[in-house]
Amino acid sequence: MQRRFPRSKDGWFNTRLYIAAAVLGLLGAVFLYNFSKADIRSGKDGYSTVEIVNRESGKIYGRRLLKDGDEFAVEFVHSVNNSPVREIFTAADGKIQSKAVRFYSFGAGMQTDLEDGQEMIRDGDALIITGYKNIHTELNYIVGTVSDHLLLINGEQISLRKLCGKNAHVTLRIKGERS
Repeated sequence: MQRRFPRSKDGWFNTRLYIAAAVLGLLGAVFLYNFSKADIRSGKDGYSTVEIVNRESGKIYGRRLLKDGDEFAVEFVHSVNNSPVREIFTAADGKIQSKAVRFYSFGAGMQTDLEDGQEMIRDGDALIITGYKNIHTELNYIVGTVSDHLLLINGEQISLRKLCGKNAHVTLRIKGERS
């Protein structure tokens, strides 16, 4: 009978080898499981995932990876004053922070008074209000029927009307928090 592995005099060498291999295999499996779980939740360390979700059904229309602290924006034409509005946000740790709003004319539904810490500046024809401190867990929009809502992220312009449909009730939320 031919043996596959050499055997030491006391027989412990093979047993120790098998135990060491089993322990290393178990540690590797635990490491890979935890790594893949973190990778699914947030892509990579220092990144969050912006999810575009149907508020009524929960259907996920899409996901985009965003480096924590980088800006993304939602742009639309205001339904009353018919001028573009761009709301600018950052994402990190599962939260969305309002950063600024850019608009071109005052009117119903537009901010006219500044809160503590906010500043209004003019950039050509646009007015920009900065200094927001609002933290959100999600943003809710109803996609326009006359004008589109655009998600601007990582240099990409995503038409929410094409992606989700007119009058869709859409939620933007962030995945990437550690639990």
